[in-house]
Amino acid sequence: MSSDHGSPDVDTPEVAGGAVIDVANLTYTYPGAAAPAVRDISFSVREGEIFGFLGPSGAGKSTTQKVLTGLLDDYTGHAAVLGGEVADHTSAYYERIGISWEAPNHYLKLTGRENLELFGSLYEGEMREPMEVLDLVGLADDADESVGDYSKGMKGRLNVARALLHDPDLLFLDEPTSGLDPMNARNIKDIVLDLQTAGKTVFVTTHNMTVADQLCDRVAFMIDGELPIIDVPKALKMSHGKRLVRVEVRRNGQLNSQEFALDTLDEDESFDALVDSGNIETIHTEEATLEDVFLAVTGEELQ
Repeated sequence: MSSDHGSPDVDTPEVAGGAVIDVANLTYTYPGAAAPAVRDISFSVREGEIFGFLGPSGAGKSTTQKVLTGLLDDYTGHAAVLGGEVADHTSAYYERIGISWEAPNHYLKLTGRENLELFGSLYEGEMREPMEVLDLVGLADDADESVGDYSKGMKGRLNVARALLHDPDLLFLDEPTSGLDPMNARNIKDIVLDLQTAGKTVFVTTHNMTVADQLCDRVAFMIDGELPIIDVPKALKMSHGKRLVRVEVRRNGQLNSQEFALDTLDEDESFDALVDSGNIETIHTEEATLEDVFLAVTGEELQ
């Protein structure tokens, strides 16, 4: 292994109090590649935080996650997870983390229940009952069906169930709502929020900005292997939004909109008159979406 985790020219990060993930100057280049897939990135994830890693396909999100989960160890810089360098972790590391990749990886001839029983047998600690986690992700009625007959969305939910089976402290969820209908996507998001309430830390990798906005305490934008910005979603949207209030009013059966400056709203007589008229249908601030912010910061569109 040629990584320089102890190299004197790279500052070894001090893991901040409560930091579950602490990354400094992380770079990874695939063998034979002309350029790094991940370029000198640094970030930390606090205990109990839902942290979003956002960006289009090919940005370096999955590569970073593979480093953090121990699948790629020939990296440079530092990647400390749960208090130790990832490259130095033993198999006991996997007793404390749960991983749900976007691409399902199951035994298709086995049932959902049998898959969980098999994977559960690989762990040394206590396991949750397979039916408990299958019920949690909405697969209890399909527990004894062959996974080969599952839809893409069902296989994705089985991935999540498998990641929860050993009740890990840290979860890595890759596109957790991909291929799900709105009801099941809402259920998975509720599960993630419940995990946070239970004190777990969740690392979400996604290109779905709506999911990230609804779930994440902080988000990191990744583009071309770099992290140009890390912040709270609300702060990002406020800093890139317009300080305007848009009001929709109905006059003579037609819906029209007007905009008012937010900073002088309390002094705007025309706004006061509009409020008094009783014709207002909707009123809201012109807040940017996370996708708007991503485009403004990176110049790239999500795909």
